[in-house]
Amino acid sequence: MCGIVGYTGSAPALLVLLQGLERLEYRGYDSAGVALVENHHLLIEKRVGKIRELIRALWGKELKATTGIGHTRWATHGEVCELNAHPHTDERGEFAVVHNGIIENYREIKEELEKLGVRYKSATDTEVIAHLVALNYEGDLLSAVLKTVSRLRGAYAFAVITTKEPNRIVAVKYGSPLVVGLGKGENFIASDIPALLPFTRDVIPLDDGEVVDLRPDGALIYDFEGNLKTKESMRVLWDIISAEKGGFKHFMLKEIFEQPRTVGDTLKGFVSRDYSLPFSLKDFRRVLVVACGTSYHAGLIGKYWIEKYAGVPVEVVYASELRYSDSPVGEEDLVLAISQSGETADTRFSALSMKERGATLVSIVNVMGSALDRESDYTLYTHAGPEIGVAATKTFTAQLVVLYALAVSHSKEKESLMDRLLRIPHFIEEVLTQAEKIKEIALKYAEYKNAIYLGRYLSYPVALEGALKLKEISYIHAEGYPAGEMKHGPIALIDEKMPVVAIGPKDRVHEKLLSNAEEVLARKGILIGVGFEGDEKFKSLCRDYMGIPPVEEDLTPFLTVVPLQLFAYYMADYLGLDVDQPRNLAKTVTVE
Repeated sequence: MCGIVGYTGSAPALLVLLQGLERLEYRGYDSAGVALVENHHLLIEKRVGKIRELIRALWGKELKATTGIGHTRWATHGEVCELNAHPHTDERGEFAVVHNGIIENYREIKEELEKLGVRYKSATDTEVIAHLVALNYEGDLLSAVLKTVSRLRGAYAFAVITTKEPNRIVAVKYGSPLVVGLGKGENFIASDIPALLPFTRDVIPLDDGEVVDLRPDGALIYDFEGNLKTKESMRVLWDIISAEKGGFKHFMLKEIFEQPRTVGDTLKGFVSRDYSLPFSLKDFRRVLVVACGTSYHAGLIGKYWIEKYAGVPVEVVYASELRYSDSPVGEEDLVLAISQSGETADTRFSALSMKERGATLVSIVNVMGSALDRESDYTLYTHAGPEIGVAATKTFTAQLVVLYALAVSHSKEKESLMDRLLRIPHFIEEVLTQAEKIKEIALKYAEYKNAIYLGRYLSYPVALEGALKLKEISYIHAEGYPAGEMKHGPIALIDEKMPVVAIGPKDRVHEKLLSNAEEVLARKGILIGVGFEGDEKFKSLCRDYMGIPPVEEDLTPFLTVVPLQLFAYYMADYLGLDVDQPRNLAKTVTVE
């Protein structure tokens, strides 16, 4: 889940590469590097740490190269060190490679290369690509790359430059994201669209098994057999400012505050279909929801809605587990894959394996033209715009919009049920007006090392999501549990040093949740509540309380999650942590 960027044209390539890498840093920030073709020699510069370390190393250098590639790394093979940082080169320093993904058979290839006398320098899987391209080169870089990909197994995207053809980049997509950017007298590649927005809005998302031959005067796309393909470009409508912080301290905070808009935009996108879906959930034996992380939590909430309004059984499965299971799947099943990026490897590959068994594949994605979008039978889009913060916030609530709208579209009361959803942006705005109060509450608990989040019914997945947010960005150990399960083990953890966040809107299980809250207090636990404004009974039990406007029980997850997002954000910010780029995490997980 690294980031790749490349440029060939007439401008200084280094400036383009560094700007692109800054916008890809959410994909990995263990190390970064660039390779430039300068006077028929490769200039390689790489540094451990974030992009700013690389910028410092290059400060003041006048580099006129007009072709280059760059990389920001999230380590998968080999420790974090300069030797393992990208770009990697062949022995003679004539070919440079940047790579995202995993070459599964790299050990086998490495052994073959070493028998041929090739000296291996790094501990990465990437280096085999550079050596193979060099060995396969017979005067044409495209041909050398095509011969190389025939040897590789795994999910990957990579780009190659060479001193032998200084104004050319050849890049490959197979299982990891790669987008071509088109300019006038210049062309680009990148792992994600935001890296291209300062330079062009005309892009071509590559499909798996495609190779782009990039030169200043054009971009030709081939399949792995070398057949030329014709593909239409798409125009990106995002404003570049939407990928900037907009006055907020962090992208995550900006994106939390964008939720009223993204919920509204996603709802408009769904309503524009006039509820006319090209499929019906009722036509299937069951729905199998496939997702990871935050998207998995959204799927758990969607399960309640779909079963209630469509009357179809729903199973929600971690994508990383499903692919290797023996779950019986066939033509009577609908697989609903949820992925913000549409590139998450576990979600993509498990969903595709179910499709190969005969299931219909429907995806919910935020990136139009992403791999999962193109591979699905049908796609439902969230309209959240680019989400830069690694911890998902606005895309979660946007996914909830699609799941709710999908579920109620099968109800005879869909008009009135959708009308309820129209009020949600306003209610989220009301919750956001309490940000300073939530900040004050959060700072009281920043020094605690553990937390338990409890919820029942629709609030149980919200508890999981709240605990995940705290873990991701504050590094405080937190666990989400069904509140009724607390007494079956986790209650042993509760004492006067254990904050317990209870999510308890007034719904069908509210009284049960209050009983669980009493159990916490009986063991001297510290109770923090999230519930309806005006619920004095619940509030009286809590040391601190975060109120939300009263809404119908189906809609409570849209509101209860927002205080938990802010609670985690303010705690992490107080602790001085990197909120947008938490350690060991990346935005789009494109490795299994």
